[in-house]
Amino acid sequence: MVENPVTSQLGSRPAPVQRRGVLRAQAILDAAEQILAEEGYEASTLGAIGKRAGIPTPSVYHYFADRNEVDAALLERHGRDIDALVAEAADDPELGTLREVVDALIDPQLAYCREHPGVVELWYAAGRSPMLVELEEAWGRAQAERLWRYLRERELIAEDTPLLAVEVAYEAADRIFGVAFQRSETGDEATIDEARRLMTAYLETYAPEAPKASKRRR
Repeated sequence: MVENPVTSQLGSRPAPVQRRGVLRAQAILDAAEQILAEEGYEASTLGAIGKRAGIPTPSVYHYFADRNEVDAALLERHGRDIDALVAEAADDPELGTLREVVDALIDPQLAYCREHPGVVELWYAAGRSPMLVELEEAWGRAQAERLWRYLRERELIAEDTPLLAVEVAYEAADRIFGVAFQRSETGDEATIDEARRLMTAYLETYAPEAPKASKRRR
């Protein structure tokens, strides 16, 4: 299992242990999520988050040292949920082609982003903090590694396919995914389809070679 880079990054800061503290931290994250979805990344400041949550800004600092920690905690929450949805889709024993696996990877993420527009801001908004960009990229690499292992186990790509190849495919599809949400708040379907086509076609170049038919002796 690949370590979740967001969880490991947050591990150095103790979580609130008292019930009141847990509920307050949750309220802060919920408020941040609402502002991201309604007003965008730039509007989601600690002051605005505290006001939306009904918590004085100085008290917000008791739970999160800065905006980066709020973003990272939200990214962890979304990443955990998306991981579970993708894992469930990948468990389908009927998946038999690369395109079906690509769809099983993209469909849950697309549905999740449509249901949680705040995650689109965390992933793709301009002006994000370097820390958030780094965490998102690390999460993407972890996802690509899981996909690489999955495809080799299913023998949909050759055993000697380099991890880099799947990382490139995932990164390219993710960039197109971002363009889809720039074109439409719900993710432009035609653009998403291009991400599916690109990822599938590229990975098919690493498909195992079919055994050559033996020539009939004359």
